Amino acid sequence: MKQRRCFALLLLLCMAPLTNSWGAAPALIPAPAKMVVAEGTFRLTRETSICANAGAEAEARKLAVALRTPTGLALPLKAGEPKPGAIVLQLDRSLEPRLGAEGYRLSVTPTRVTICAAAEAGLFYGGMTLRQLLPAQVFSAKRTTRAPDGGWAAPCVEIEDRPRFAWRGLLLDPARHFMPPEFIKKLVDTMALHKLNVLQLHLTDDQGWRIEIKKHPQLTKLGSVRKESPVHGDRKRGDGKRYGPFFYTQRQIRDLVAYAQVRHVTLVPEIEMPGHFLAAMVAYPALSCRGGPFEVRTRWGIEPDILCPGNDAALAFVKDALTEVCELFPSLFIHIGGDECPRDRWKTCPKCQARIRAENLHGEAQLQTWFNHRIEEFLASKGRRLLGWDEILEGGLTPGAAVMSWRGIKGGIAAANAGHDVVMAPTTHCYFDYAQSKAPGEPECIGGFIPLSRVYEFEPIPAELPESQRHHILGAQGTLWSEYMWTPRDVEYFAFPRAAALAEVVWSPAERKDVAGFERRLQDHLPRLDQLGVNYRKPSAADDRK
Repeated sequence: MKQRRCFALLLLLCMAPLTNSWGAAPALIPAPAKMVVAEGTFRLTRETSICANAGAEAEARKLAVALRTPTGLALPLKAGEPKPGAIVLQLDRSLEPRLGAEGYRLSVTPTRVTICAAAEAGLFYGGMTLRQLLPAQVFSAKRTTRAPDGGWAAPCVEIEDRPRFAWRGLLLDPARHFMPPEFIKKLVDTMALHKLNVLQLHLTDDQGWRIEIKKHPQLTKLGSVRKESPVHGDRKRGDGKRYGPFFYTQRQIRDLVAYAQVRHVTLVPEIEMPGHFLAAMVAYPALSCRGGPFEVRTRWGIEPDILCPGNDAALAFVKDALTEVCELFPSLFIHIGGDECPRDRWKTCPKCQARIRAENLHGEAQLQTWFNHRIEEFLASKGRRLLGWDEILEGGLTPGAAVMSWRGIKGGIAAANAGHDVVMAPTTHCYFDYAQSKAPGEPECIGGFIPLSRVYEFEPIPAELPESQRHHILGAQGTLWSEYMWTPRDVEYFAFPRAAALAEVVWSPAERKDVAGFERRLQDHLPRLDQLGVNYRKPSAADDRK
């Protein structure tokens, strides 16, 4: 029965246009790949139940909990043949070739909702789309005191949907300004609403070490504290206020990883090396070329003192830290940074120069590649893959490395042409710490200008990349560097709604892109963010003005 129902939905979607004369398309973000709007509505009532076949029970329970809180309806989970008015979740592994692990089919009729998918993630995203079809109050964390006008009704639709890219991400930087675990959970929830599935945590930098490493406790005892921070409005002057100690315990990390997994979001750790490593060297100065002593950096920018790859003890230390990181984070990729790495100290370091001679390397750039290769081999022994910023290209890529291209798209093109996987995160479109508008009253930021429309126009696959190499573009990621984001509310202001635009870029088919249509749907989408308590920036018609 379930296969006949899913086949009928597929046939309808293949034959029909995106919408029909019964009404305008619902305001879904990201836009689904295929959708047919039908006549009528489905209503949640006291009689509504939720049914699931084998393997779909966990996602059915999640959907029931999400709907019960705001509606106050019981929505019991029932076994057996669904009765009229039920919401049915069906796991069907045979759909995998067509839908992948994250795709789904959603059928909403006046008498039943059916979500079909090949894997649990697809059922989750189908449930998220169903929630977007309901009134915005369904995203409230509290019981709605009065049902919305028209009740808890969803328009009848037939949807077949799957993501365009596997990597749909954001980066959060708690190294410069620490963000509490409760906020990370809220950010994960908001990402899940938009079908974003990767959150990269920039856990270490010159300004702070933010993850507990049990074998090296001084990292958090000394490296998680700085004497002061730049003042608002003048990055060259300190505020005189001690900052820290701030870091995530291993128990908190495990809790965050588990929370995100339930929502099909992968947490990817970034442990910066060999540059941006000062906070670690404050605790263990022998890891450096000069031997210290050092202080945690109190200003933004690039630090000349970096890890010493000529020192065997430094390599052993990094492997110790990464061993615990791999135990905490099950993600396939471990990000090692590799960016903004001034190599001047290596030029005068006897150990680094000895390493260059012993390994027959051609200069300091190749020394960084040699270091990266050692780390890559170590991560491979743990079943993981190395990911780094596009500077890791400079001395030649190690065999299995993946590249995150931030200095434009050229690094991503070069890496893909060489057969390496790529995540696009260029400053031109994906740096969400840049200004959203040049209008008066905008908060202080690092500079640059990326309005909402520029994010939406981003194309992650460069036109000049040959067709044979395009599969190496895993997706794209928006970055939230926190030099000018002091609080969670600041992060939300810079992230949304630009992250919603990026979500559509990486989920929806390229041929569906329509900035005017997105902006119209966004007006109906913002009340959902209101219900979630997100401090988003309200878009303005003047934002695109140069």
